Amino acid sequence: MASAIRRRRTLTAYTFLAPSLLGMVIFFVFPLIMTVVYSFTAFDLSNPPRWNNFANWKFLFGGDPLIGQAALNTLWFVAILVPVRIAGAMLVAWALTRARRSSGALRTVYYLPALVPPVASTIAFVFLLNPATGPVNRALAAVGIEGPGWFTDPSWSKPALVMLGLWVLGDIMVIFLAALLDVPTEQYEAAELDGANGVQRFRHITLPNMAPVLLFALITGVIAALQYFTEPAVASATAMGKSSVGAGTSQLLGWPDGSTLTYGQLLYSKAFGANLFGYASAMAVVLFLVAGVTTAVLLRRFSSFTPEVAS
Repeated sequence: MASAIRRRRTLTAYTFLAPSLLGMVIFFVFPLIMTVVYSFTAFDLSNPPRWNNFANWKFLFGGDPLIGQAALNTLWFVAILVPVRIAGAMLVAWALTRARRSSGALRTVYYLPALVPPVASTIAFVFLLNPATGPVNRALAAVGIEGPGWFTDPSWSKPALVMLGLWVLGDIMVIFLAALLDVPTEQYEAAELDGANGVQRFRHITLPNMAPVLLFALITGVIAALQYFTEPAVASATAMGKSSVGAGTSQLLGWPDGSTLTYGQLLYSKAFGANLFGYASAMAVVLFLVAGVTTAVLLRRFSSFTPEVAS
């Protein structure tokens, strides 16, 4: 009797889960399997896929002259953009918890840029940072400082994108603000009575309580940086005066001088610019594996780090 009830409950649970499981199989598992299959073929959508063994993989790991630069630029954004955005969001959230007046208005002001579509915010930043006519360089010139080339200078294009990332950090800031406000004040009071300074309270109270939120922000930030596409593509195209992105020649990708070329842009260009869908599938599989391994490493590191900090 008990086993029959258990089976009926299990069947009921799977019945309710069926739509989600079916959607996962159709929209995730099946496309993932087909992407792996297509990575071993020559496929251009106009003709049936033709098996070419490991030709795509050999070109990916030894023949593509742009893959190295795209990978290095992407890793740069992972290593710089993600920590800077997390640190900036944490700083803004901490400042808002200390705001006594107009805290609601300040939260709105900091969050509003996150609501701006990425294309619009990127175009606005390219305009603001225009080296010749942009208001930023004009303001710098007014105080005797020669402004950089920003999106027209290879050494400044990636820092300019980091500045853009800082301007739209409201999505992470709101999450951090909620986590900070959720930290029990009794722990701060007890630590203060024990003589702990601000740094010690942040390290032993704030960080342990915020560890799950920080892990979420770090994982989602790394995955987004690995797929970084819209902002660098739009900035590059806008700075060049182009009306389209991603499908230009190799000389125009990631302008200036390939400094903003990311893995996602190169993948898009190979698929929809050169119609090399088999090669693009191989690139997509590598991206998926890197994102999965990185997520697993971060989860493992945080699982061993959090208890030690909390103690």
